[in-house]
Amino acid sequence: MSAILQTENLVMTYRVGKVDVQALRGVNMSIAPGEFVSIMGPSGCGKSTLLHILGGLLKPTRGTVIVDGEDLAAMTDAARTDLRRRKIGFVFQRFNLFPTLTAEGNLRLAEHIHGNGKRTSNDKTRHEVLKLLRLENKMSHKPLELSGGEQQRVAIARAIINRPAIILADEPTGNLDSENSEIVLNMLQQLNRELKQTIVIITHNPEAAAVAARIIEMRDGVIVKDH
Repeated sequence: MSAILQTENLVMTYRVGKVDVQALRGVNMSIAPGEFVSIMGPSGCGKSTLLHILGGLLKPTRGTVIVDGEDLAAMTDAARTDLRRRKIGFVFQRFNLFPTLTAEGNLRLAEHIHGNGKRTSNDKTRHEVLKLLRLENKMSHKPLELSGGEQQRVAIARAIINRPAIILADEPTGNLDSENSEIVLNMLQQLNRELKQTIVIITHNPEAAAVAARIIEMRDGVIVKDH
């Protein structure tokens, strides 16, 4: 089976003052469709940089990034934006919900950005997603009226509402207590099983990483273990 995410000799160098700092130093990685993968390592190991490059949010200094058969390096900025819209859902540590919109409003905005105007099919998909994430009774609430765990579940719903092939999650439990962390991680597992989406999370927490079927460990900009 061909990879849905693949990197070859991936290098990312930042200029900090007069010094070049290598965040990634030749990363080679392949992830198959439908895999649930954790990328784990301490702060500063390069895992966030790698995730942002996989999502087309950063352009690497050197190397190849293939996303579902498309070469990010060969794309224009507009083409990378279109790929993200079509194929990738993002979940961030800080939720990034619009505070003036209800939970439903945040989901409808994601649908609008995606460009899906088929209202009836959207309503059916939205109901399925909300039921899966136990959010049916929270749709009229604004973010400040929700707990941290509920806000993250809305953020996950927003990421998957348009059924992207890939979900990239950046420390999805970083702002949650242990109980809500467990709920969110279990739901990501369920989404992976039921919707067959490829899920990649980055974390420094071994307990969070352990929910994935595969763990990639990073140190100092390189992969040191893949199991």
